[in-house]
Amino acid sequence: MVPLAMQEPACAAIECQDCGFYRIGLFMGLDSGDTTLLDRYVKKKHMLKRGQVLYRAGEAFTCVYAIRSGSVKTYISTDDGRLQITGFHIPGELLGLNAMDDKRYNCDAMALETTSVCEISLDCFEALARQIPSAHYQMLRMMSKEIKLNQELMLLLGKKSAEERLATYLLTLSRRFALRNYSPTRFNLSMSRGDIGDYLGIAEETVCRIFTRFQEEGVVTTERRHIILNDLKRLSAIACEPCH
Repeated sequence: MVPLAMQEPACAAIECQDCGFYRIGLFMGLDSGDTTLLDRYVKKKHMLKRGQVLYRAGEAFTCVYAIRSGSVKTYISTDDGRLQITGFHIPGELLGLNAMDDKRYNCDAMALETTSVCEISLDCFEALARQIPSAHYQMLRMMSKEIKLNQELMLLLGKKSAEERLATYLLTLSRRFALRNYSPTRFNLSMSRGDIGDYLGIAEETVCRIFTRFQEEGVVTTERRHIILNDLKRLSAIACEPCH
Protein backbone atom coordinates (compact mmCIF):
# COMPACT_ATOMS: atom_id res chain seq x y z
CA MET A 1 0.00 0.00 0.00
CA VAL A 2 1.25 3.49 -0.84
CA PRO A 3 1.95 5.48 2.36
CA LEU A 4 -0.90 7.80 3.17
CA ALA A 5 1.35 10.83 3.31
CA MET A 6 2.17 10.29 -0.36
CA GLN A 7 -1.44 10.30 -1.49
CA GLU A 8 -2.72 13.29 -3.43
CA PRO A 9 -4.26 15.68 -0.87
CA ALA A 10 -8.04 15.64 -0.91
CA CYS A 11 -8.32 19.39 -0.61
CA ALA A 12 -6.42 20.43 -3.73
CA ALA A 13 -8.00 23.14 -5.88
CA ILE A 14 -11.40 22.18 -7.20
CA GLU A 15 -12.46 22.67 -10.83
CA CYS A 16 -14.70 25.69 -11.41
CA GLN A 17 -17.57 23.57 -12.71
CA ASP A 18 -17.69 21.81 -9.32
CA CYS A 19 -17.74 25.09 -7.37
CA GLY A 20 -20.81 26.18 -5.45
CA PHE A 21 -21.15 29.39 -7.48
CA TYR A 22 -21.19 27.56 -10.79
CA ARG A 23 -23.58 24.93 -9.46
CA ILE A 24 -25.92 27.77 -8.52
CA GLY A 25 -25.62 29.03 -12.08
CA LEU A 26 -26.53 25.64 -13.49
CA PHE A 27 -29.48 25.35 -11.07
CA MET A 28 -30.63 28.78 -12.23
CA GLY A 29 -30.71 27.63 -15.83
CA LEU A 30 -27.42 28.94 -17.21
CA ASP A 31 -25.93 26.86 -19.98
CA SER A 32 -23.01 24.77 -18.72
CA GLY A 33 -20.73 26.35 -21.31
CA ASP A 34 -21.83 29.92 -20.64
CA THR A 35 -20.07 31.09 -17.51
CA THR A 36 -19.59 34.67 -18.72
CA LEU A 37 -22.27 36.06 -16.41
CA LEU A 38 -20.84 34.36 -13.33
CA ASP A 39 -17.26 35.23 -14.28
CA ARG A 40 -18.30 38.88 -14.36
CA TYR A 41 -19.31 38.77 -10.70
CA VAL A 42 -17.05 36.20 -9.06
CA LYS A 43 -13.86 37.63 -7.63
CA LYS A 44 -10.89 35.24 -7.66
CA LYS A 45 -9.27 34.58 -5.30
CA HIS A 46 -8.50 35.19 -1.64
CA MET A 47 -5.76 33.22 0.12
CA LEU A 48 -5.89 32.36 3.81
CA LYS A 49 -3.17 30.93 6.00
CA ARG A 50 -3.93 28.25 8.56
CA GLY A 51 -5.67 29.88 11.51
CA GLN A 52 -6.61 33.03 9.60
CA VAL A 53 -10.20 34.18 10.05
CA LEU A 54 -12.31 34.82 6.93
CA TYR A 55 -15.12 36.59 8.80
CA ARG A 56 -16.38 36.94 12.37
CA ALA A 57 -19.81 36.71 13.98
CA GLY A 58 -21.53 40.09 14.08
CA GLU A 59 -19.68 41.55 11.12
CA ALA A 60 -21.75 43.00 8.30
CA PHE A 61 -22.61 40.43 5.63
CA THR A 62 -20.72 41.60 2.54
CA CYS A 63 -19.79 38.47 0.57
CA VAL A 64 -20.64 34.86 -0.12
CA TYR A 65 -17.56 32.67 -0.39
CA ALA A 66 -16.82 29.44 -2.24
CA ILE A 67 -13.91 27.32 -1.04
CA ARG A 68 -11.57 26.60 -3.94
CA SER A 69 -8.96 24.63 -2.02
CA GLY A 70 -8.22 23.83 1.61
CA SER A 71 -10.89 23.70 4.30
CA VAL A 72 -12.66 25.95 6.81
CA LYS A 73 -14.34 25.46 10.17
CA THR A 74 -17.20 27.62 11.41
CA TYR A 75 -17.85 28.17 15.11
CA ILE A 76 -19.53 30.38 17.67
CA SER A 77 -18.32 31.57 21.06
CA THR A 78 -20.44 30.53 24.05
CA ASP A 79 -21.22 32.82 26.98
CA ASP A 80 -18.56 31.11 29.11
CA GLY A 81 -15.84 31.75 26.51
CA ARG A 82 -15.73 28.31 24.92
CA LEU A 83 -15.98 27.64 21.19
CA GLN A 84 -18.72 25.50 19.67
CA ILE A 85 -17.88 24.08 16.25
CA THR A 86 -20.86 24.42 13.90
CA GLY A 87 -19.40 22.94 10.73
CA PHE A 88 -16.46 21.86 8.60
CA HIS A 89 -16.40 22.96 4.98
CA ILE A 90 -14.50 21.51 2.01
CA PRO A 91 -13.70 22.66 -1.56
CA GLY A 92 -16.72 23.55 -3.67
CA GLU A 93 -18.93 24.43 -0.71
CA LEU A 94 -20.33 27.90 -0.01
CA LEU A 95 -19.92 29.99 3.13
CA GLY A 96 -22.04 32.88 4.37
CA LEU A 97 -25.46 32.10 2.89
CA ASN A 98 -27.01 31.78 6.36
CA ALA A 99 -26.19 35.45 6.99
CA MET A 100 -28.65 36.69 4.36
CA ASP A 101 -31.56 37.14 6.77
CA ASP A 102 -30.14 39.68 9.22
CA LYS A 103 -27.25 40.80 6.97
CA ARG A 104 -24.66 39.85 9.59
CA TYR A 105 -22.50 36.75 9.84
CA ASN A 106 -23.71 34.55 12.69
CA CYS A 107 -20.46 32.63 13.25
CA ASP A 108 -16.71 32.86 12.78
CA ALA A 109 -15.04 31.13 9.83
CA MET A 110 -11.38 30.05 10.14
CA ALA A 111 -9.04 28.32 7.70
CA LEU A 112 -7.89 24.90 8.91
CA GLU A 113 -4.99 24.89 6.44
CA THR A 114 -3.75 27.05 3.57
CA THR A 115 -7.06 27.83 1.88
CA SER A 116 -8.16 29.61 -1.26
CA VAL A 117 -11.66 31.08 -1.61
CA CYS A 118 -13.51 32.87 -4.38
CA GLU A 119 -15.95 35.55 -3.37
CA ILE A 120 -18.98 37.35 -4.73
CA SER A 121 -20.20 40.51 -3.04
CA LEU A 122 -23.74 40.74 -1.70
CA ASP A 123 -24.55 43.52 -4.17
CA CYS A 124 -23.34 41.43 -7.10
CA PHE A 125 -25.12 38.35 -5.78
CA GLU A 126 -28.39 40.28 -5.61
CA ALA A 127 -27.81 41.75 -9.09
CA LEU A 128 -27.24 38.26 -10.44
CA ALA A 129 -30.45 37.09 -8.77
CA ARG A 130 -32.40 39.93 -10.41
CA GLN A 131 -31.13 38.87 -13.84
CA ILE A 132 -32.11 35.23 -13.35
CA PRO A 133 -35.81 34.78 -12.41
CA SER A 134 -35.37 31.33 -10.87
CA ALA A 135 -32.61 32.53 -8.53
CA HIS A 136 -34.77 33.06 -5.45
CA TYR A 137 -36.31 29.61 -5.71
CA GLN A 138 -32.90 27.99 -6.01
CA MET A 139 -31.70 29.95 -2.99
CA LEU A 140 -34.68 28.59 -1.04
CA ARG A 141 -33.65 25.08 -2.07
CA MET A 142 -30.15 25.66 -0.76
CA MET A 143 -31.47 27.06 2.51
CA SER A 144 -33.76 24.04 2.81
CA LYS A 145 -30.78 21.71 2.47
CA GLU A 146 -28.98 23.62 5.23
CA ILE A 147 -31.99 23.24 7.52
CA LYS A 148 -32.03 19.52 6.78
CA LEU A 149 -28.34 19.24 7.68
CA ASN A 150 -28.99 21.01 10.98
CA GLN A 151 -31.84 18.62 11.74
CA GLU A 152 -29.60 15.65 10.99
CA LEU A 153 -26.95 17.08 13.32
CA MET A 154 -29.51 17.42 16.14
CA LEU A 155 -30.51 13.79 15.61
CA LEU A 156 -26.86 12.77 15.60
CA LEU A 157 -26.16 14.54 18.90
CA GLY A 158 -29.36 13.51 20.61
CA LYS A 159 -29.86 9.88 19.66
CA LYS A 160 -26.53 8.23 18.76
CA SER A 161 -23.68 6.86 20.84
CA ALA A 162 -20.17 8.29 20.54
CA GLU A 163 -19.10 5.45 18.23
CA GLU A 164 -22.17 5.92 16.04
CA ARG A 165 -21.58 9.67 15.87
CA LEU A 166 -18.00 9.32 14.65
CA ALA A 167 -18.94 6.64 12.10
CA THR A 168 -21.79 8.82 10.82
CA TYR A 169 -19.47 11.82 10.58
CA LEU A 170 -16.92 9.90 8.50
CA LEU A 171 -19.64 8.62 6.18
CA THR A 172 -21.01 12.14 5.76
CA LEU A 173 -17.56 13.42 4.84
CA SER A 174 -17.19 10.54 2.38
CA ARG A 175 -20.40 11.51 0.60
CA ARG A 176 -19.47 15.20 0.52
CA PHE A 177 -16.06 14.46 -1.00
CA ALA A 178 -17.67 12.16 -3.56
CA LEU A 179 -20.09 14.93 -4.62
CA ARG A 180 -17.06 17.12 -5.38
CA ASN A 181 -15.36 14.40 -7.45
CA TYR A 182 -12.80 13.54 -4.77
CA SER A 183 -12.11 10.05 -3.46
CA PRO A 184 -14.87 8.97 -1.04
CA THR A 185 -12.52 6.66 0.84
CA ARG A 186 -9.17 8.53 0.96
CA PHE A 187 -9.04 12.09 2.24
CA ASN A 188 -7.50 14.47 4.76
CA LEU A 189 -9.05 15.20 8.13
CA SER A 190 -7.80 18.77 8.42
CA MET A 191 -9.77 19.29 11.61
CA SER A 192 -8.19 18.26 14.91
CA ARG A 193 -9.49 15.42 17.06
CA GLY A 194 -10.52 18.07 19.58
CA ASP A 195 -12.54 19.97 16.99
CA ILE A 196 -14.22 16.77 15.83
CA GLY A 197 -15.12 15.96 19.43
CA ASP A 198 -16.49 19.44 20.00
CA TYR A 199 -18.61 19.21 16.85
CA LEU A 200 -19.95 15.76 17.76
CA GLY A 201 -20.42 16.50 21.45
CA ILE A 202 -17.88 13.94 22.74
CA ALA A 203 -14.54 14.26 24.53
CA GLU A 204 -11.32 14.46 22.52
CA GLU A 205 -10.00 11.39 24.38
CA THR A 206 -13.09 9.46 23.29
CA VAL A 207 -12.55 10.48 19.65
CA CYS A 208 -8.94 9.24 19.81
CA ARG A 209 -10.00 5.99 21.49
CA ILE A 210 -12.67 5.27 18.86
CA PHE A 211 -10.28 6.03 16.01
CA THR A 212 -7.81 3.58 17.57
CA ARG A 213 -10.52 0.93 17.84
CA PHE A 214 -11.65 1.48 14.23
CA GLN A 215 -8.05 1.12 13.08
CA GLU A 216 -7.44 -2.05 15.12
CA GLU A 217 -10.58 -3.56 13.60
CA GLY A 218 -9.47 -2.62 10.08
CA VAL A 219 -12.38 -0.28 9.47
CA VAL A 220 -10.09 2.69 8.81
CA THR A 221 -6.39 3.40 8.40
CA THR A 222 -5.08 6.67 9.79
CA GLU A 223 -1.73 8.43 9.66
CA ARG A 224 -1.78 11.83 11.30
CA ARG A 225 -4.61 13.62 9.49
CA HIS A 226 -4.81 11.30 6.48
CA ILE A 227 -7.46 8.61 6.55
CA ILE A 228 -8.57 5.66 4.44
CA LEU A 229 -12.05 4.22 4.92
CA ASN A 230 -11.32 0.53 4.38
CA ASP A 231 -14.78 -0.89 5.05
CA LEU A 232 -17.75 1.37 4.23
CA LYS A 233 -20.17 -1.49 4.86
CA ARG A 234 -18.88 -2.01 8.39
CA LEU A 235 -18.79 1.74 9.02
CA SER A 236 -22.42 2.02 7.88
CA ALA A 237 -23.37 -0.80 10.23
CA ILE A 238 -21.70 0.99 13.15
CA ALA A 239 -23.51 4.21 12.21
CA CYS A 240 -26.81 2.30 11.93
CA GLU A 241 -27.20 3.56 8.37
CA PRO A 242 -27.92 1.70 5.13
CA CYS A 243 -24.79 1.15 3.04
CA HIS A 244 -24.96 3.19 -0.18
